[in-house]
Formats: sequence, structure tokens, C-alpha cells
Amino acid sequence: MTVHTVGELLRQWRQRRGLSQLDLAIAADVSARHVSLVETGKSRPSPAMILRLADQLHVPLRERNRLLLAGGFAPRYAERPLGDDALSAVHDAIGRVLRAHEPYPALVFDRRWNIVLTNRAVDQFFARVDPELLRPPVNLVRLGLDPRGLARLVVNLDDVRAVFRSRLARQLAAAPDPELTALYEELLQPGGEAGPRVDADVVIPMVLRVDGRELRLFSTITTFGTPMDVTVDEIAIESYYPADEESAAFFKSASPTRAVSSLYGVSDRMKWVTPKSR
Repeated sequence: MTVHTVGELLRQWRQRRGLSQLDLAIAADVSARHVSLVETGKSRPSPAMILRLADQLHVPLRERNRLLLAGGFAPRYAERPLGDDALSAVHDAIGRVLRAHEPYPALVFDRRWNIVLTNRAVDQFFARVDPELLRPPVNLVRLGLDPRGLARLVVNLDDVRAVFRSRLARQLAAAPDPELTALYEELLQPGGEAGPRVDADVVIPMVLRVDGRELRLFSTITTFGTPMDVTVDEIAIESYYPADEESAAFFKSASPTRAVSSLYGVSDRMKWVTPKSR
């Protein structure tokens, strides 16, 4: 395993962001000479300077900890499981979002697209997939594209696959991850299939055929704006909305009990049980 100095890591992040040393220096309000000295190892940056540069480079919290360790300092950001009492405010906030979105589907996933939590509106779709695919960790990309999973319901599968490909490619460009790269190579390597349509749509809906009815959905992603915990920094809430009145009527007629469903157990008390971080 290659061990990089903090200067080497900062240079990699700067180059990944397409910035010159001068660009970074101006953004961080330091001299370009100082950035150069840090990157070449001729100057040992303080923890505050490391985090200052990392902030301007939009480095994820997990990687900021890695920068600090490479610089000889203790990590700054904790990584606690979602069930930790210290994250009770996060529990409550996510629970409110998921419950408020019913009767429409919403779910929470981590940085590798493993589903952590769902609301009850998702259950009716999970009931239609092979139970083998629901063994933890349940990966949203794999679930959406596997013929035994939701792919059997998706009318515009090529569009959905292209959207997944675009989202993961952007994520990997922002912060490389070996496991995410493996997922991309397994399921999303570009092939001969058609990409998303280019027409008048502002967004590309996902079209599902359920019990002879076509449901058109679009989604939004919610993240925490100023997280101070690695786990919180890496989770996202995807909320699905009906794109027409017929789709809205389907969900309203099948309105679920207002509770939050975990893939690892169901609890009205927001019991979070997640796989250990890797």
C-alpha cells in the first residue's frame, strides 16, 4: 500500500479539482509559495491549515481525516453508527423527512449506495423483488438494475441506467473509492445501449409498470449541509415524487401506515442497525 505525505495528498486533490496552486492560494487566502512548500513537503502545515485547504478543495470529511493523519495529527471528525445516541438529532430529522414524504417513497443510502432506511411506501416495491437481493447490505444501484430486482418493473431501464452511470461517474470524479469503482465497472460500464432521451423534459422520469399501471416518478436528493460526522456527511435521502396525477392517485390509494422501515428491522422508535463501516 502506497503511503502519501499530506502534501502529496493535497496536490492530488488540487489537481482533481482542476485548480492551480495560485487558484488554491487565492481561495484559501494564503500565498502560492506556501501552497507549493506544503505540497513539496518543505513546510509542515498545521491542522488548521490542512483543514483550510481541504475546505477550499471540497474534500469529504473521511478524506480530511486521512489528510490529518498523513500530516501527523489526530482525525478531527468522528465516524459513528447512525444508531449512536450522539446522532439522535439526525435520527429525528431523517425520520421526519421520511414520514412527511409518505405516501410517496423515500429512502436513505450511504456513499456506496447501500440502503440504510426507507419509509413504508417503499415496501410495496421491495415485496416484488427476489428476497436474495434484500440481504444486507442492499445496494440501490444493484437493486435497480438487476433483472430479479426493480429492473423488471422499470419501463425505461436504459434511461435509468444512464442516470445511475452519470451520478456515480460524478461521485467518483469528486472522491475516488475502490468499492464504488468496482460497482461502476460491474453494472455501469458504457455499452451499446441508448442513453437518456434528449427532448423537452426538464428531468428524466423513472417509469414503472406495476399491476398494469404505469407510474412516472422523478426524484430529489437531500443531504446535510454542514455535517461534522463522517457518517452524516456520507448519507443522502432520495425522495420520489409522482410526475402526473395518475401516479399520485396510485400512491394515495395505497397510503401506508405512517412509520419508518429499516431493512434491518422495523421500529416506530427509529432503531438504526447498519453494517459496520469498511
